[in-house]
Amino acid sequence: MNQHTTTKESSPDMAQPGYSDDKAAVLARMKRIEGQVRGVHGMIEDDRYCIDVLQQISAVNRALESVALRLLDEHLRHCVVNAVQAGGEEKETKLAEASEAIARLVKS
Repeated sequence: MNQHTTTKESSPDMAQPGYSDDKAAVLARMKRIEGQVRGVHGMIEDDRYCIDVLQQISAVNRALESVALRLLDEHLRHCVVNAVQAGGEEKETKLAEASEAIARLVKS
């Protein structure tokens, strides 16, 4: 496991991720995106036309945005809804996290 991987063991108070039910689909999508990135790498190695490379980079960006929006949707439906129902500090924390995540996505 790399140093950037977070597990439930490292955050015992963290509930199961909202995407748990779709984890296999999310991982499959990420594998396809990895393939797209390797394809862009190969295009550059093969000195492909700049516009073609840029089109593929754009496709990778759209694919990543799609995954990000899916994860955000699951976070809102699962983690944020549960925190709002529980109330208190957890509610404020989850709402702030969601707001920050949306801001990052809008900026990207």
